[in-house]
Order: sequence, then C-alpha cells, then structure tokens
Amino acid sequence: MRKLVVCSAVLALLASGCAGDEPQLKTGPGVTDTTISLGVLTDMTGPFSATSLLRIKGYELFFGGLNERGGLCGRRVELKQSDHGYDVDRALNGYFELEPQVLGFVDITGAPMTEAIEPDLVQTRALAAPASWSATLLGNPHMVVVGTTYDLDVINGLDHLRSTGAIHDGDPIGHIHVDSDFGRNALEGSTFAARQWGMDLVAEAVPDTADVTAQVAELKAAGVKAVFLSTSPQQTATAVTASEQLGWDVPFMVNAVSYDPRILDTPAARAVTEKVLMVSPISPFAADAPGPREVAEAFEREHPDVEPTGSVDHGYVIGVAFAAILEKACAEHDLTRDGVLRAFQDTNHVDTGGLTGQLRFSLAGRPSATQSYVARPDPATPGGLAVVANLFESELVKLKGTRAR
Repeated sequence: MRKLVVCSAVLALLASGCAGDEPQLKTGPGVTDTTISLGVLTDMTGPFSATSLLRIKGYELFFGGLNERGGLCGRRVELKQSDHGYDVDRALNGYFELEPQVLGFVDITGAPMTEAIEPDLVQTRALAAPASWSATLLGNPHMVVVGTTYDLDVINGLDHLRSTGAIHDGDPIGHIHVDSDFGRNALEGSTFAARQWGMDLVAEAVPDTADVTAQVAELKAAGVKAVFLSTSPQQTATAVTASEQLGWDVPFMVNAVSYDPRILDTPAARAVTEKVLMVSPISPFAADAPGPREVAEAFEREHPDVEPTGSVDHGYVIGVAFAAILEKACAEHDLTRDGVLRAFQDTNHVDTGGLTGQLRFSLAGRPSATQSYVARPDPATPGGLAVVANLFESELVKLKGTRAR
C-alpha cells in the first residue's frame, strides 16, 4: 500500500512537470479554441469607400493565405467588419458592437472616428491599427502605426526633389495643407526641412473641402520653386489644374492620402501625370520587390476583374504586422489583450519584403519605419503609379530622429 502511494505521488509529480513544460494558452476576447477574430471598422459606403474596400481585399488576401498555412496559434483568423460610412456616431455604435467579439482591430478608418474611440481602446486594452500615419498616434501604446509618419514622408519627398535638382538650398518652397491632424503633422516635416536647408517656407492652411485655387496663386506670386500638397485628392486635382491655368510650371509633391488613381479619369489627368510626384510609406502596387510582387500575384489570381491600387498593399502589410505581433504573443502562450500589448511592445523586427520599410514597434513614441517610396501617376502602370525611387531615408530624417530622442 505504501509503495502504491509513493508511485502515485511520483506519477502525479511527473504529470505536473510535463504540463509545466507546455504552459496552457491564456486567451481573451475574440479567441476560441479554433478562431481568432479581428475587427475592421471602416468606411464602406462613404467618401473613402473606394480606398477602404481595396484595403479590405488586402487583409483578406493576407489572412486567407495565412489560414491556408495553418493560421495563428493553431487557429483560423476571422475578420468581423462594420461600416461606419464616415460617420462618428455610426462608428461608435459599430465599435461597441464589435469590441467584445474581437481580440483587436486591424482597421479603424478616419481621424474623427479614431479620436472618438481612442479612450475606450485604452480602457479595454485592445490593440488597433488606424488607417493613418499621424505622428500624434505614436504616444498611444495601443496604436499600431505601420510605416513612416506624415512628417517624415514630407522630408523624404522634399529630399528627393532636392537630390534631383528640382529645388536647391535657399529656395522658397510652398506647402498647402489641410487644417487637421494630418496636415499639421505633414507641416512639421516641411518646416524642419526648410530650416535645415535655409529655405523660406510659405505655408497655406485650408479646410479639407476648400477650393485651393487662391492658395496656388499666392504661392506663384511668392515665387516658390516647388509645392507640397497635404490635402484631399480633389484638392490635389484642383491645385494642379490651377497651376496649369496660371501657366505656372513647378513640381508638386503629395502625401499618399492626397492622391487617388481615379484622378486619372478626370480632366486633370494630363497635368497630374506631368507635374505630380507622390511620396508614400507603403509600396505602390507595381513596385518591384518581393512583398509587392507577392501581393500583385495573389490579387490578380483572386480578383482578375478588379482594378488594384496601393491600398491593397496597405491592407496586406497591416496583416503582416498584426500577424507578427500575434505570433510573438502566441509564443509567450498569452493571447489575452494584455499579452498582445506586451508582444506589440517587444516586436522589433518585421521584414515586409519591401511593402514598407522594416518595421520596429519596440521604440516607444517613434515611427515603426522611416523609409519612403516616390512614385509618379501613370495610367499605363497597374495601380496607377510608377515607382520613381525605391525605399530610402533622408539624412534629415535620421537627424530629426536623433533630436527627438
């Protein structure tokens, strides 16, 4: 009897030791034994629906391929979607419906929506990827900003103009920007670059629905040698058309959100293709790098009749980043929201194959990447953009980062 008790105790000890070798996975909202649910809160029927719907196709391509390879942590990844039509009240309703059902959000579209939802994200500990590159989001430990921020894109874009001889040290330059978080963050970049290169910066702030014809005339009168546009796509078309009507031949550089390939179907198309360059943290659809090529092949296979844009690549690379974070959380056997937040803060190397610069989320308050693409509008190129400069980083971006630290 004594031997039986001793043997039973040994077996129990061995069993507990084996269980300790493989800790049980902790899970939180949106995680079952077979699935991981992620939220998409976006504009499917409002002014940004064209961009949003293509970005969703990027998510679906990435997570569809991931599920075919076995998913994450032995679970399939599912997307739960809600359309807010670019309305804050609808966004809040959609968020509160989705939040208990998902582990985190791979998409929250719209600055007003993100601002409204942000306090609850902090309270519920959910991780979210906003469809934005604003530097103001970097201070929130719950925001996954994938790629270079607006200000650094502006510096990289102006450096490209300077390196190609379009502008020179001491030249006056112009910057028309919307009076919003996006525009003000972009202005930080041109202000920093102008100060370093001894340039006079003529800045014009406008509402996001304003006609910018008068501002273009003012910049022409000021003799600026190039214009940066951090505006809506419609304002981009208006600005370039106005310069044509004034007989003013200067280059225009725009942020990624200031360009929409549908401009090439308007009367502004010729002027835009001749005058505009776009700087972007995400690869154009036709970029010649492993990541963009993989996206293009998958998209053409799944959607042969759909016209692509770089929004597909944007969605795909957010999927890459989110999956890298969740894989790290899985390795720590913790798919709770707190476990995912810790994994996010510990993720310091995500190779995207050129979809964006190498991502690093472990530096609090710093952009996850610092490199940009430069492209020109081209209706003959799939996605409507031809690459002019592959991923690069201005020396001024490095300087700005050093000063920020």
